[in-house]
Amino acid sequence: MKKKNIIIIIVCVAAIALAAAVIVNLIPDSGKTTDVADYGTTSLTDDQEEIQELFRETYDVDNQQMIADNLEEKKAADEYTADNMLIEYNPFGTNTTSLYVYFESEDAVSVEYTVHVDDDSIDDFTATAYQDSEYQMEHEFQVLGLIPDMENTITFTLTSEDGTVTTRETTYEMGSLYGDEEICLEVEVTDAEGAQEVSDGLYVVMGNDSTALDFMYYYDANGVLRGEIPIIGYRSHRLLFDEDEGVMYYSISTSKLAEVNRLGQVTDVYDLGDYNLHHDYVFDDDGNILILGSDTTSETVEDLVLCIDRETGEVEELADLGDFFSDIKDRAVKDEDDEDGLDWLHVNTIQWVGEDDAVILSSRETSTIIKLSNIYDAPTVDYIIGDEEYWKDTDEENLLLSKVGDFTIQGGQHTVTYVEDDSLEEGQYYLYMFNNNIGISNSNPDFDWSAIGLTNSAAKAGDNSYYYEYLVDEDEGTFELVDSFAVPYSGYVSSVQNLDGETVVDSGLPGSFAVYDEDHNELIRYTMEVERFIYRVYKYDFNGYYFR
Repeated sequence: MKKKNIIIIIVCVAAIALAAAVIVNLIPDSGKTTDVADYGTTSLTDDQEEIQELFRETYDVDNQQMIADNLEEKKAADEYTADNMLIEYNPFGTNTTSLYVYFESEDAVSVEYTVHVDDDSIDDFTATAYQDSEYQMEHEFQVLGLIPDMENTITFTLTSEDGTVTTRETTYEMGSLYGDEEICLEVEVTDAEGAQEVSDGLYVVMGNDSTALDFMYYYDANGVLRGEIPIIGYRSHRLLFDEDEGVMYYSISTSKLAEVNRLGQVTDVYDLGDYNLHHDYVFDDDGNILILGSDTTSETVEDLVLCIDRETGEVEELADLGDFFSDIKDRAVKDEDDEDGLDWLHVNTIQWVGEDDAVILSSRETSTIIKLSNIYDAPTVDYIIGDEEYWKDTDEENLLLSKVGDFTIQGGQHTVTYVEDDSLEEGQYYLYMFNNNIGISNSNPDFDWSAIGLTNSAAKAGDNSYYYEYLVDEDEGTFELVDSFAVPYSGYVSSVQNLDGETVVDSGLPGSFAVYDEDHNELIRYTMEVERFIYRVYKYDFNGYYFR
């Protein structure tokens, strides 16, 4: 066995990061309230407002290009090798727990890194850095997973194609987080044997909504924080990846989405202008981003489908759902407690189907799933999945699919997900969802949801929510419940995600998320402190982006 060669590398820290670290430690409580379209309504101290302004500057593309140019100048000014790496703390400001690394090696190698701290309660974090080729001589990547307020030891393992391994080591004393989230979540391993089989990846917590600063969080399988991603305000809803371009997309406010490359540089920001986004977005087959939106000049909210052309940044309104469901809209009344417009439909999920340029939408307010086709030219409602009584005496009741079997229909559902399966007959596919199991329609308060078996309280701790999976047969005009299991109750928000052999379930109001196996056994549960709720939790392997 060859002796490992370990060298300590001096780390250079960007001045902007040092300034940010100073600001982070200044958070007295002045209770100041801000209400800005980009942010949503928040209660910030003066120092938190300074930090939020820093986040706003972070998502300025010109600022980001200046930082990138500065890095290029540094790369050209010296010869950076495995013994003299260029390492800077979070230069682009988009991940508080990250380092930027650049160097060239004499031989073509792959690069693996391990982050270690002297704390027995925190396991090491190991990942293989993304490279265009498995083995190459130029290396530029992010190191994720530093632990705040501790000295972090980062070990780089360089492996050549012939199997030769060398290591290099550096230390970095990381400062505090911007937020006050937990470093280590409460973790309950409910099936010790099965928990060892949980897949690799990071749990991305989106919308741990609070009245203070807003972030996305990355947690590893041990419940340890490995990423704090600042956003301007409101929340992110999901991550979209273009691996060919090496970029990731996520919402950063009520009216903006960011494009961020593998190094953490914000390379574009899309502004919706007079529209706000809410709840969800998805790619179409041409790489455009379809968005659920509201018109800020309208008296109604959360009832539009928008499209961003990534090439031009142009925003187009594709569908106003009030044009298709006028009976439901006309009978709706405004909730006196709602400071926004009339929320008569409240669409919370969009899925791209592709064939016939179709999308599937989830309406929480009506507990209905909607399929809309020909979205670009002449949108048409193909069907709806909802309660017959709710849609009775409307022009759309003839579009209802027929329920096959005896079960309580979905109520207040979130994250409806479309799944094709080659084993199914033509016209068939699956839809799975977080079935909140709640029947509340603030715009139609007289409707009796309890008559069809749905609870009408967001806080009924004794009830369950459910994972639901339907088999939809468009040719037969039917839907059938083919799989379900009980999960902790959450009247609002929440998410489910099927991965290979496991299901990630976020029960948002209790502030916990869990992994279940194919037999619906709970393997492991994570619980975090929340001010309001966790909006969504999705698990991403980040292969092709951060990792190889």
